Amino acid sequence: MPKNNNAKILLDLKVYPLEAIYGAAYVFVDRAYIFLDQPTKDTVEVSLKPKGDVKAKTADSIKGEFLNELLNYTLRLSLAKYNKKIREYIIERALYASVQSDEPAFDGEFDDPLGIAVPWEEKYGETAKKKNTAVKKKKAAKKPDKKPAKKSKK
Repeated sequence: MPKNNNAKILLDLKVYPLEAIYGAAYVFVDRAYIFLDQPTKDTVEVSLKPKGDVKAKTADSIKGEFLNELLNYTLRLSLAKYNKKIREYIIERALYASVQSDEPAFDGEFDDPLGIAVPWEEKYGETAKKKNTAVKKKKAAKKPDKKPAKKSKK
């Protein structure tokens, strides 16, 4: 392996976002040692040193692969930024559809003709007994006296 098998790349931050540089560098972690430096406010210097098991790689081939990967990540970020609103809309609609129901929202009142939802205390407690006796008295007061039916002689 030649002594100077390192590749140095000077990148302009106006052209390549820092996130894209990090993404491309991460892809190369298994193949090369990566050093990042910022010599000026608008530039980043990337130094690539091939790892020991990658002997056949030259500085130019590593540099070319890194630049291709950098373009890939730059395009991904650009597309993600461009499609952000549509992705958010799709996710919002998917989540809204899973929550939306055909039945109206429960407002706290419902029909209970069998009295199933009545608590036991209301149905069988002391107040219920008093209420039931009062209802029976009212019904008895409203009923007219019936005369017993006459038995027919046969």
